[in-house]
Formats: sequence, structure tokens, C-alpha cells
Amino acid sequence: MTRFIFLIAAAALAGCGVETASTAATAAALKKQEVEQGKKTMEQARQNIGKAMEQVQQSQQSREAPEK
Repeated sequence: MTRFIFLIAAAALAGCGVETASTAATAAALKKQEVEQGKKTMEQARQNIGKAMEQVQQSQQSREAPEK
């Protein structure tokens, strides 16, 4: 009888471990997606900043050209 209770307790604890590992794996996968999306967003922001800088430079050049 004692062995039976021990086996049930061990099985219950093993089941919790599997669930915890599965939850951790899911959380890690979500975090990876979040990081990848953050990298994409950062790259888009860099491109937009680069375009804005080019527009500012062109605007300055077009203002300075008639002065010369």
C-alpha cells in the first residue's frame, strides 16, 4: 500500500515537471519571437531615420544653392 501511494505521488510530481517544462519552452519561444520582432522594428526605425536625414540634407542643399 505504501508503495502504491509513493508511485501515485511520484507520477503526480512527474506530471507537474512535464507541464512546467512545456510552459517554460512556450515562454522561451514567445520571447524569441518578441526579440526578433524588436530587431525588425529597430531596423525599420534606422531606415526611417536615414531617410529623414537624407531629406533634411537635401532640403538644406536646396536652400543653400540659390544663395551661391
